[in-house]
Amino acid sequence: MDPKVKQNWEKLQSKYDYPVDALGRPIDPKDSKTYAVWQQEGIDQFVKK
Repeated sequence: MDPKVKQNWEKLQSKYDYPVDALGRPIDPKDSKTYAVWQQEGIDQFVKK
């Protein structure tokens, strides 16, 4: 993943308390590919608590 995309995604995710994609849209629970990338890239740790 491009570092700029990842950095932007991390910033976006830190604003939400639910999983969002790199554009800030909620990730559809059926979208296993996006969830996999979301977890592999460590974006899940930026979920607002």
